[in-house]
Order: sequence, then structure tokens, then C-alpha cells
Amino acid sequence: MHMLNLGILAHVDAGKTSLTERLLHTVGITDEIGSVDAGSTRTDTLALERRRGITIKSAVVSFAIDDVTVNLIDTPGHPDFIAEVERVLGVLDGAVLVVSAVEGVQAQTRILMRTLQRLRIPTLLFVNKIDRRGARYEGVLRQISERLTPAAVVMGSTGALGTAGAWFRPGLGAQALEVLADHDDELLAAYVEGGGVVGGDGLSQVEASGMSHATGGGRSHGTGGGVQGGDGLVQVDAGGMSHGAASGMSHDTGGGVSRVTPHALHAALIPQTRQALVHPVYFGSAITGAGVAELITGIKELLPPAGGDPDGPVSGTVFKVERGPAGEKVAYARMFSGTLRTRDRIPFGETRQEGRVTAISVFDQGADARADAVPAGRIARLWGLTDIRIGDAIGEPRKAYEHFFAPPTLETVVVPGPGVDGRKLHLALVRLAEQDPLIDLRHDEVRQETAVSLYGEVQKEVIEATLAEDFGLDVTFRETTTICIERPAGTGAAAEFNKKDENPFLATVGLRVDPAPAGSGVGFRLEVELGAMPYAFFKAVEDTVREALGQGLHGWQVTDCTVTMTHSGYSPRQSHAHQGFDKSMSSTGADFRGVTPLVLIEALRRAGTQVYEPMHRFRLEAPADTLGALLPVLAALRAVPQATETRGAACVLEGAVPAGRVHELEQRLPGLTRGEGELESAFDHYAPVAHGVVPERPRTDHNPLNRKEYLLNVTRRVGS
Repeated sequence: MHMLNLGILAHVDAGKTSLTERLLHTVGITDEIGSVDAGSTRTDTLALERRRGITIKSAVVSFAIDDVTVNLIDTPGHPDFIAEVERVLGVLDGAVLVVSAVEGVQAQTRILMRTLQRLRIPTLLFVNKIDRRGARYEGVLRQISERLTPAAVVMGSTGALGTAGAWFRPGLGAQALEVLADHDDELLAAYVEGGGVVGGDGLSQVEASGMSHATGGGRSHGTGGGVQGGDGLVQVDAGGMSHGAASGMSHDTGGGVSRVTPHALHAALIPQTRQALVHPVYFGSAITGAGVAELITGIKELLPPAGGDPDGPVSGTVFKVERGPAGEKVAYARMFSGTLRTRDRIPFGETRQEGRVTAISVFDQGADARADAVPAGRIARLWGLTDIRIGDAIGEPRKAYEHFFAPPTLETVVVPGPGVDGRKLHLALVRLAEQDPLIDLRHDEVRQETAVSLYGEVQKEVIEATLAEDFGLDVTFRETTTICIERPAGTGAAAEFNKKDENPFLATVGLRVDPAPAGSGVGFRLEVELGAMPYAFFKAVEDTVREALGQGLHGWQVTDCTVTMTHSGYSPRQSHAHQGFDKSMSSTGADFRGVTPLVLIEALRRAGTQVYEPMHRFRLEAPADTLGALLPVLAALRAVPQATETRGAACVLEGAVPAGRVHELEQRLPGLTRGEGELESAFDHYAPVAHGVVPERPRTDHNPLNRKEYLLNVTRRVGS
């Protein structure tokens, strides 16, 4: 029995959850097909998901295809919940990317495909909704080739598009040979020998049982009559297996045309798909079931099984955390190696603390069932690891948790409604942050306010509804603002010396801040001897530096810099005669944690910082005659078109726009383009704020910019 951990991904409304429901019904897990509109889907279990008709949280359901057990993970399609998708990507063996036959390739589709390709995750494409009015075949294939991947292998043809009788007929044709030959020397040789495998009629000559060669009219004749597409398709059966000669290649010595058997094409397709070199494309309908059986066969045959040695060292990754009925933490983990058993004590997370697994459940035949162990390759729910977090490694660390998408670029302050206890609200937000760490809570003790990071306005609405339904808390939000960053403008240094210049801390700390290349993050170095004082004091300085850089001169996170410790000193442990340790005479970690923010902020003040705002790369396609109305609006939103291309009656604009203006552009676009405009955008880079007042972010710390205020809040030893 092989395992396959499969992700279903798509742009919102492409029919991803409907396809999941159809798959579950086809393989016999459900007797009735769940409906998104009726709120009866198997994977959208949250009341909010069913009411809104969108997926918010990833969900796992298991089923069998012959001897392959598939753990299917349904992921959100809305870009506001891209963090849910990100966490799933690291545990997948393969993916199905759903595209709408009506809307075609959309913004989120491209973002997802680029990420799948970068991670080399084997991916099948399923073009859904061929039964809907406006469904396209050639047009969508052209979009896939131009906007997703040129290495797309068309797996069949369609007919009766836009009607309830729309069908998909499997078959590999000339286009498949051209794509596969790029990565297969034997196929390439046959392709070249046959003059490019192109005969006088302009079509590839491909052998197929019960199907004659394509004629000059571009349509195959024989038992496969009526096949649409005109690309010389090979007839295959519903199971996806081609009928043809057993040998891989044959040569027509009379005409000099090389003929490739379906067996050879299929044999080349499997490894190339599993290596993510090519991407098979199926057409169908989740509503009528057309093409779904062929997709299921493709999932079984073309995607690689899960690897991992069940007898090896235990290693897994947590991709989801939720709370059980009693408030206990439940971790969803993919095991990559070894076998984890109940009652095992296992290290996890960055600190490598140990926890004991008290219970395990695995997914099987549409449900999850208690188990004594979970081996490599499987996904399980784990109980007992109370401090577990999303992204934590279980057992042997496999690799650092990666972020595949840009972080949130928006934030808002959560405002409690009348009668809402602020402490209960904060606890509820902490619970939500456990399930979605990228909402990145920022709590201001002074103002008793909590800010959350966001990807978009829909996410804000979901947080509001979740707090009301799950916690009984009524909240509103302040206006959404953009999250900026600060970078050092130059070099600055400062120092505080033990027992000198009104330094109330028993610690000497000197720091220098230097700019670093964009995207390099924060580096910490020493220019003092590591043995000059206890290591714990150096660690206290470094940890405090990284924490204090969360709020620069303007309140934004400071990044892309190197902080160097230039001075160090401490008061050794001292005690009075016949008495114990006297911390008023001896340095402690608190002294170094207290003085470091003062030194760092002074070094930043001398270096100066520049505030940068997030910029999105955008691509906008609209009717050419609306360009005159679009350009002034883009200018008002500070969007900068960098390339303009006219394609017949349409024009394509590409450029950069401030992240904070994307939502307004989305709202105004339909009215400016008669509803025909298409916009896709994604975070691209940070740019210096060059217009208006430099944005400031309220501080949530003890404000080391005001030395007197800081000392009053941090220590009572002022003036001692």
C-alpha cells in the first residue's frame, strides 16, 4: 500500500472544493456529493466556511485508489488565506491545480503555479467547469502555456463545451510528444528522424489502436471519431492506459516519418511528471463528473508515492494546529522518517524541548481513527505536545521552516465592543495566532490595544466573525494601514559603560549598526572577546537586539542591517561576608537586557533610518479603449506602469503599486473597464516612502527614544 499526500489548490471560485467533493464521491467515501452553495461539503467544516462558501482552513480527508492511500488536503483559494496554503506546501508529494474553463488562468493561479514550480512539487492541472456557459478549450490551453507553463501535456480532448453534456476524452497527441521530447533523448531522436515528426499534412503521426492517422483536415478518423482539437490525439481507454504497439518506437521506412507509440509516450510521461518537468492537463466538470475518473487515474499513476523510511530516525513537520473540544492543542503533522508511537517522548521546535505524545489519530477512508503509531509518509493528528507551534520540527529537524509567500503587508487594531473584557479578547487573539502565526499580534500594554497583521479585508471580516461565533466577543477594527519597514541610512555607534554617565545598569554594552543588502535580514557579530564575560550576557544582548529592532526610530521593524557588539563589561559576582549573592553589586542578565535598547536606539539615531513601504507588482489587462480612464486613476494611486502592450482590442499594463492602494484599485477597476478588467498583484519589493509625511507606528515598548521615560519604566535604580 503506497501513500500519497495530495494538495488541491486554486484561485477562489475555480471549483476546488466542489472537485474535492466529487473525488470523494467517485471513490466511494461519500454517498452524496456535498454542495458549497448548500453548505454541506465534507472539508469545509467551519460554520463560517459553509455560510460564506469559501475555504478558510486547510482540511485533510483520506481515501484509497486501488493500492494507493491518498491524504487529500483541501486548501483555501482566497489570497487572504495564502498562509494556510503555505503551511501545506511543505508536506505535499503532489498537487492538483484547478483552473476554471470559463475564467481561465487567474491571479492566484499564477502565484500558486510559480510556487509549485519553485518547490518542484509534481502537479497535475484540472480545467474545471467545462459544462458552464463560456467554457473554453483552446483559449485556456493557450493561457496555460503562456501564463503558467509551456511544459503542459494535454491529456485529452473535449466536446459539447458549455452544456450539461460536455465530455472529456483521454488521449495523448502530437503536442504531448513535442513537450516530452524536450526531456527524453529517445523521443527526441524519433522526433528529429521524422523531420520533427511532422508529415506533409502538418500533423504528428502517432500510432494508436483503433485510430487512424490524422488527415490534413486536422481531425482524426476511426473509432475515435468526433474528437475535438485537431492535434492528432491518441485514443486511450477510460483508465488512462494507451492502446498501441508494445515497442516504444517504430519507423515508417516508406514515408520516412517516425512514429511514436502511445506506450512510449506514457512511459516518458510518468517520470517527467514525477520530476515536475511536465504538467499533465485534464479537462472536466466537478458538477457533472466529466473527466474526474481520468484525473483519479492520473493521480494514481503519475504522481510519486510518499517516501521515507519507517525504521529511520523519527522526523516530521507540523503544518496545522487546532484546539480540541476540551481546549487541548492538536497538531497535524506529516511524518517524513521513522515511526512515532503513543507515549513516546519526542523533542520538537527550536528549543528542542521534549513532550510526550498522549494520543494519535490517522486519516483513513474519509475519517480519522485512533492509532498506536504513525509511520513515515503518513499524516496524523497528535495530542499531548502542549507547546507545539505551526512549523515545528518533530524529532530530527528536517530543514528550517520556509516562507514561500510574502508576509502580510497590512495591519489593523482590534477594538473591543461594549462590555468586552480586554483580557478575554487578548486570550482569544492568542488562540487565533496559534492557528495562524502570520497575524503577528502586537500588544500595546500602555494603550491596552492589540494589532493584527492581515493579507486583506476578507481576512479581517473572518477574524471578526470567528471572535463572535467561537468566543462570544463583539469587536470592530480601525482603518487598515500598511506595514512598512525601516532600514539604516548609514552607520551609527553608541555605548553605555558600567557605573559611568548615569548608567543605572551594571553592564557595559557598545553597538555599531551598519546597513546590509536588501533582503539580508539582521546579522549580529562580535568585535569583543567571547571570553570577556559569561556567555549568558552575550546571549542576552543578542536576543534583546533582535527584539528591540522590532521598533525603530519611526516605530517600524528595522531590517537589512548588521549589528556589531564593540564594547562589553560586567561586575563579577559579589557577596557580603557570610551572606549570599548581592545583585546590587553583581551584573545579571536583566542589566544587559535593560541597557541594550538604550544603546541600540542611540546607534540607530546616529545612523538614521529610512522608512520603506511594500510595493506590489501588478498586471492589469483591460479593453484598450479604457486606457484613457485607467491611467489617471493609476497615477492618483501612485501606481507606476512600467510596460504597456496592446493585444488586439485589449491592452496589458505591468508595473508597481503601493500595497496599501491595491484594495482601492480592485474596487475601482470594474467601473473603469466595464467589468472586463483583470488585475493580479503580488508583493514584490520595498521602496522608500517618497510622498507626504513619513508614516509613524505607535510604539508598544517602554520607548528607549525617551531615556527618562524608559528608565522610569524599566528600573527603580535611577540616580543610584
